[in-house]
Amino acid sequence: MSTLTDPQLKILLAPVNPKRVGQTRGLAHMEAWDIRRQLIRLFGFGGYSTETLALDLVAERETKQGERPRWTVVYRAQVRLTIYDTDGKQIGFWDDGAAGDSVNQPSLGDAHDMAMKTALSQALKRCATNLGDQFGLSLYNDGSPKAVVNWSAAHPPKAVTDEAAQPMPALDADPPVKPEPQPEPQPEETPTPAPTPEAHPRPRAVPQPAQDPDEREAALAAMWDAAKQANFVEGLPAQFTSAFGHPIEEGTADEFMQARQLMVGSAAA
Repeated sequence: MSTLTDPQLKILLAPVNPKRVGQTRGLAHMEAWDIRRQLIRLFGFGGYSTETLALDLVAERETKQGERPRWTVVYRAQVRLTIYDTDGKQIGFWDDGAAGDSVNQPSLGDAHDMAMKTALSQALKRCATNLGDQFGLSLYNDGSPKAVVNWSAAHPPKAVTDEAAQPMPALDADPPVKPEPQPEPQPEETPTPAPTPEAHPRPRAVPQPAQDPDEREAALAAMWDAAKQANFVEGLPAQFTSAFGHPIEEGTADEFMQARQLMVGSAAA
């Protein structure tokens, strides 16, 4: 049994939001504060812990700028990241290390402080990549925010109900429209023909509530994963547009999950 909840798995299997990715000297990276924020969002307050296993001074060098000293300091940190489930039971932990420096600082204390914090932050970020794309794993693929995990055999989709496990209809298929009974024509009155219902009525557009970007990305990833399993990747965009009246790029999390349910049911049948 998985100790992760369904919402946690949806977010973990989704690609990282490109807005969370920065660029420094041509290299994609994520900020340490953002990694901590995402850890709290996914596992809750107290749902993870960090432990400093080692913090070592590698180098301390003094240079002169006129009569004033300047300091360059380098530290190496070894950190352990542990995560817990919602009951407080340990799920797993990861160790990793990194070096951090502080270059040409006017204060020796500030140089040490900055170098230590940098080393600890970098080590934490390296530990967190073991949790997948939401924590920067895909950025090792030439800086791409596109998901590289996508699915996990340890966390397969849940079994669908008998109702959902029916042969998959085309996504644009609608229930058959039963003609309404027509009144008998009255004497001296010309019966008015009933309007012919559309063969495929479109769903009416209704105002959509604000969507959580992470939830929408998770639902989108789950839909594409279901399309792969049902061998329906090429046909999905056209069928989605026909069913919902707009392209996938404008879809909502609820629409992605409806489409996924149909495809998972088709694969199960």
